[in-house]
Amino acid sequence: MTVHIYPALRAQQAADHDVFVFAASPEEVLKFAQIERVGRSDEGHLKGFQRHQIASHIRDIRDYLGREDALLPNAVIIAFIDGVGVQDLGNGRLEVRIDDSDGPPGFVVDGQQRLTALSGLNKPGFQVFVSALVCKNYDELRQQFVLINSTRPLPKSLIYELLPSVEGLPERYTARRFAAKVVERLNFTGGRALRGEIRQHTNPRGVISDTAMQKLVMNSSSHGALREFVRFEDREDRAVALINEYFEAVADVFGGEWVGMTPRVSRLRHGAGIVAMGFVMDLLVANQNAAAKTDFVPALEILKPFTAWTSGSWNMDGHIFPWNSIQNTPSDIDLLTRHLVSTVKRQLRALEKMAEV
Repeated sequence: MTVHIYPALRAQQAADHDVFVFAASPEEVLKFAQIERVGRSDEGHLKGFQRHQIASHIRDIRDYLGREDALLPNAVIIAFIDGVGVQDLGNGRLEVRIDDSDGPPGFVVDGQQRLTALSGLNKPGFQVFVSALVCKNYDELRQQFVLINSTRPLPKSLIYELLPSVEGLPERYTARRFAAKVVERLNFTGGRALRGEIRQHTNPRGVISDTAMQKLVMNSSSHGALREFVRFEDREDRAVALINEYFEAVADVFGGEWVGMTPRVSRLRHGAGIVAMGFVMDLLVANQNAAAKTDFVPALEILKPFTAWTSGSWNMDGHIFPWNSIQNTPSDIDLLTRHLVSTVKRQLRALEKMAEV
């Protein structure tokens, strides 16, 4: 018989339920609590309730928790039906006894990815907070799972806007953090053509998608013009300056298709248009050494007749598409990008041949 004993604190909530919190190592938690995956029995009946593991999410958590300075203040939530005893010590203090001699009596309601990540680490002495509740039966346990996990998550726009001011995040946030910083400056402090135009949590009046602009920056940082700036300490300044010059040229060349437009009435301000035009910027920097507004304008002028941002039709890959059929999907973005980039290349080659003649 194995009994785990913990000092705990009781929270006064529903009169007929025990709710308490204590600290335990991840190894101990996984001994007295099971992660029951959702599935179906042979007869087709629903069983379990937990989603399947997300490998990338677990890896990110493990990368962070592997650090010596890692903290995990948010508790995992464990529900019990039986196998747990509570002795009241007064003043809200308890002694909790969990008997796992017949198998883990607890069920992980929230925190399965954190526990799984911790189970693969060697962190002696590391503990997590366990927030526990005792349910009357399995149906009530599943009800609690639904209620606890149905709270609304933070909007991604808010998370992304907070990134520039947060240090020590998992690696997957590194590229996004740089992009978020650049977009923040373009929108609030260092922007010209884009100042106040990008919709963010603190700028709901903006019309251009912040995630589209961040995607433009991340694409360019990965394999485009901004990649050359990574080695410089003032890379953010350089990125903001280049994007400013480019979009001032876009505003000049496309005029009424850009100024004052919303994504609904102009695909140039649409997420698909923003991301695709980012690749045009990268092309012009690479092939034309473009850096200033005046460098971008000539190539954008020769591109303009082949666009249909606000009316007409697109002629792409031998097919005709209504101007507003372009959607913010990977396939449409790829189609639009290939059309814009190939058109600019073709027109520039034609100009070069004419110049040679």
